[in-house]
Amino acid sequence: MVLAKSKKSVGLGNQLMKDRFGKGKGGDRKRTAGAVTRVDHATGEEYITNDREEAGWVKMRSVTEQGALDEFLATAELAGTDFTAEKMNNVKIIHTDQRNPYLLSAAEERDVLGKQREHKARLTVPRRPHWDASTTREELDRLERDGFLEWRKGLAELQETQDLLMTPFERNLEVWRQLWRVIERSDVVVQIVDARNPLMFRSEDLEAYVKDVDAKKQNLLLINKADMMTYKQRKAWANYLKGAGIAYRFFSAQLAKEMLEAGNSDSEDDEEAGPSGRGAPLKNQLDAKHQDEPQDEDHEQEEASGEADTRILSVDELEEMLLQYAPEDTGPDRKLQVGLVGYPNVGKSSTINALIGAKKVSVSSTPGKTKHFQTIHLSDKVILCDCPGLVFPNFASTKAELVCNGVLPIDQLREYSGPATLVARRIPQAFVEAIYGIQIRTRPREEGGTGIPTGEELLSAYARHRGFMTQGLGQPDQSRAARYVLKDYVNGKLLWVEPPPGISDPQDFNRDLYDISQLPAKRRAVLAAALEELSIEGDDNASLLSEMAPLPRGPKSERLDKAFFKAGEASAGHVSRPFNYKYSEQGRAEIAGKQLSGRKLRTMIALEKGIDPKDVQIASGKKHFKGGQKTRKNKTSRADEDD
Repeated sequence: MVLAKSKKSVGLGNQLMKDRFGKGKGGDRKRTAGAVTRVDHATGEEYITNDREEAGWVKMRSVTEQGALDEFLATAELAGTDFTAEKMNNVKIIHTDQRNPYLLSAAEERDVLGKQREHKARLTVPRRPHWDASTTREELDRLERDGFLEWRKGLAELQETQDLLMTPFERNLEVWRQLWRVIERSDVVVQIVDARNPLMFRSEDLEAYVKDVDAKKQNLLLINKADMMTYKQRKAWANYLKGAGIAYRFFSAQLAKEMLEAGNSDSEDDEEAGPSGRGAPLKNQLDAKHQDEPQDEDHEQEEASGEADTRILSVDELEEMLLQYAPEDTGPDRKLQVGLVGYPNVGKSSTINALIGAKKVSVSSTPGKTKHFQTIHLSDKVILCDCPGLVFPNFASTKAELVCNGVLPIDQLREYSGPATLVARRIPQAFVEAIYGIQIRTRPREEGGTGIPTGEELLSAYARHRGFMTQGLGQPDQSRAARYVLKDYVNGKLLWVEPPPGISDPQDFNRDLYDISQLPAKRRAVLAAALEELSIEGDDNASLLSEMAPLPRGPKSERLDKAFFKAGEASAGHVSRPFNYKYSEQGRAEIAGKQLSGRKLRTMIALEKGIDPKDVQIASGKKHFKGGQKTRKNKTSRADEDD
């Protein structure tokens, strides 16, 4: 029998308290529910404070979202003030309708965008207060906390008074201190943004802050993952950025990585590759990537005239371009310091790895991998300063946008209907079905459908295809399916590029991304085989894909189906049918030649004679019919019974 735990036993927490404060010296710390009661030995008064559960080594943890209570406690801690809780009886009940509360309608989105443009100038980044050699460490810490507190108050006032939704921004002062150090050290600050939505990841006030620190410092917008854009899309963004006076360059860390691996393999084999081989220059790879695009004379002239504006730079070209920002009044021994800043998961670490040609910086798909700024010697002329990923304050229409843009981690996602609906709206249904080989069942228009799949319909189709079912009820596990679909969207398997301001039709802007050439190699092979069987001819792949049914099953699926429905196998599937099916016209055809006996034979005879089956008795070679009258015996043969 297990004895009850003694209440006098000393726990681990009490023992640690004794080791830290000594026996009897921790009496001024009384733990209550979620708080600690302390005693001010100077005045003898007791006060309640929140318990700091985290250790010192996690103080660099990125904090982008806080509840109302946590935000209030953090603000009080920054201000260094005490507070008293008061019980309030004011309760406000908010009623919502049945539509998705995580997405906005078209009219609501236009109103929100107009209000955001009016207050765009109030989106700032916190400034480091002025300090000099006479400033002590304690004074600087107090000034930084006061300035950070005022900055947070200004953003909170903007949200409350103007009824604007803000993106989850960095609320940890330690992370912003890393940014301040990077800006002070760097000669040029490079903002790395995702090519699929450059303006979302760009902070205009950061560029102004760099100039405030030193007017000689330069800014550069490096558009990473540019290989996900078509030439027309890069051209449209180049025209907008040049018109706005923004210094920019296109780059792709993934293509640079493939180029580096190809160069290493070719150097080991000591073989020369052709112009389309793995060892070809990066420009040739890019040309091969877009060789299927229509190339008329006007397009070739535009490409020749604007090659520098739309070209995806190689690693060597990017390094040469950075050297152009070196200060002229410095000595020959001084190195150019380049600060790399950007949102989490936009590819800062991958860009550095591509630049240095070796894995010097750890790369992770989880936002917020880098915790402290790092200095890396790229060459004898350039030093790179890698800043931790920062979520800058920005206006947002919905949180679903942040999930689809990769700002918020998908593995910690709780609400998935909004992001999934956004993906279903953006990616054409035919392309999604071709990518996954599924069939999305949508609600017909006569039943209130819109012709566009909802997020639930997309996730249900994907879950059924992958066999993701919930326990108990056996329904499609949409939550599990959402993680796979959203990760495919963030990683670029499902492509969507935001158009620059001035383009009113985003669907037409992304139309070239959804043809057969954009499908995976296996899907293209299966589709080509299906088209060959159907004897379909024509070069209009985009229209063909939109008119086709879901992608045909592959040979693996066909083998599984044949094995499952194969008769006579232990693992074969079984179909349940009612008993009277065997006596229908189709059932008789299936059981032709089979002999019946026992209860089934009596039931069949009763159905033929129109009597009660209980009145039918089958003896050896004879049949007996009981009806209250004289028993009649008839000799019948097996052939007669079968008839």
